[in-house]
Amino acid sequence: MSKHIINTPNAPAPVGAYNQATLHNGVLYVSGQIALDPKTGELLTGDIETETRRVLDNLGAILEAAGTNFENILKCSVFVSDIENFGRINTVYGTYFNEATAPARALVEVANLPKYVNVEISCIAAVD
Repeated sequence: MSKHIINTPNAPAPVGAYNQATLHNGVLYVSGQIALDPKTGELLTGDIETETRRVLDNLGAILEAAGTNFENILKCSVFVSDIENFGRINTVYGTYFNEATAPARALVEVANLPKYVNVEISCIAAVD
């Protein structure tokens, strides 16, 4: 029973005592991602659509590094600073998934997020 740590330069580097993802027994646990550009370190919070896309692109880079993709996500946890942005976030989120096979999801409004971003997403995915 060993775990494999996943880190890729194509997603933001961890800023604490954690890794981008951990793989164990065919299940990938991806840490919460925010809208940091992995190349520049710039935070992209100009509008909620751009921010959500960057978050999902960061997740995608980690999934790819682990040998999986969005189709194999089992569950997403979405944290938002303002529930009024739900519709706009959901519109972007929906472009990354096939509605018929989309994962389970929780979306929760929270008081604050790291670096005071507007959205953070983590996921659990299957890896063959």
